[in-house]
Amino acid sequence: MVSASVDNTTSDENARISSSKRAGIIAAVVGLVVVAFFLFIGRGIAEDAGRPLTTLSPKGGPAEEIHSLVKPVFIVAGLVFVLVQSALLFTLFRYRRHKDDADGVDEPIQRHGNNPLEWAWTIGPALLLAFLAIPNVQTIWALENDAKNADMEVEVRGQQWWWEFRYDTNNDGKPEVITAQQLVIPVGETVRVKIRSNDVIHSFWIPALNGKKDAVPGRTHRLAIQAEKPGIYEGQCTEFCGLSHGYMRMQVKALSEADYATWMANQTSAPEEPVNGTEAALGKEIYFQKCASCHQINGYDSAGGATGEDLPDPDYRGRDHPLTAGNAPNLSHMMSRQRFAGNMFDLYEPDGQPQLAIPTGTPNESKLGEWLRNPQLMKPMAADLNRGMPNLKLSEEEIRVLVAYLTQLK
Repeated sequence: MVSASVDNTTSDENARISSSKRAGIIAAVVGLVVVAFFLFIGRGIAEDAGRPLTTLSPKGGPAEEIHSLVKPVFIVAGLVFVLVQSALLFTLFRYRRHKDDADGVDEPIQRHGNNPLEWAWTIGPALLLAFLAIPNVQTIWALENDAKNADMEVEVRGQQWWWEFRYDTNNDGKPEVITAQQLVIPVGETVRVKIRSNDVIHSFWIPALNGKKDAVPGRTHRLAIQAEKPGIYEGQCTEFCGLSHGYMRMQVKALSEADYATWMANQTSAPEEPVNGTEAALGKEIYFQKCASCHQINGYDSAGGATGEDLPDPDYRGRDHPLTAGNAPNLSHMMSRQRFAGNMFDLYEPDGQPQLAIPTGTPNESKLGEWLRNPQLMKPMAADLNRGMPNLKLSEEEIRVLVAYLTQLK
């Protein structure tokens, strides 16, 4: 009887050891598979040009600084994740209940009240977080220095639901250029953007060039962006700001020094005047009857009278101050941009060259016509609350000549 009891005990012990080994092997395999999966997905996201809003593919100095911080933090977080999940899986497999187990048999050892263990899993994470705080603080300081020592400055204003950019090139307090939807910068230069809001809280985010920064009414936040190569970098408002928040996008276009000078010279020149008797000239008349209470064309007041000043009026509000934000996109050189309506719709057909300083190609007249016909259908807005583009109930003839006028504003 004693021999049988010993044999049974030995058999049970061997079974437990075998079960522990299997549990350990399963936990290790699952952990390796999880790590490999996340490494594969992360690499795919970073290399996939079809995902423009990824932080894993930095294209400028500040974004590189963030990415250099993210990599070691992800490694540490990944190791912690694997260790914790492996321990969990080991426990689940090792101490799982079998159908033939008797009540109270093979209960795991209880660790409650084990002071060394409890001190270890309290102090260990605290030390790990303290260690990770050091590079985080260093990166924050580096990003602040980037903004402080920038080569140039642009004011950014978030509005429902589009972005405005103001360039004060001679530091006289009055911008020489006011544009919308697309921020244009020279390659290689660090640009300090001063971010503000005209209505509610928005958030400015161009992930390839830096992290995000909120636009808060009554406050100014600074952020540095810099692009290493010419190109167009996509962005998105990341703070819920109303009905069309998901449609509030933006772009940064980085140009070579020569192309940037060409773009700036174009923006500070007078907009093209339509030839008398043309459809564009008729469209100009409709514009000042129906559109100028919100939108500005440089050199004109809201009634269409010449002001003798080709530069934009930063305090332009139109005749009736109809919008909550106080203004709408400046349209003086609208066709020098790639998109309109919160960066949602292309201004040119696919045969164009939008990456140039001044885009070329066939204007997307049909899309502009759709927008003028029923903006609410294309981009839901609270126009009845003076937010967003209202439906002006334009006739087809008015839409046709308006499109002719707008598409020559390059």
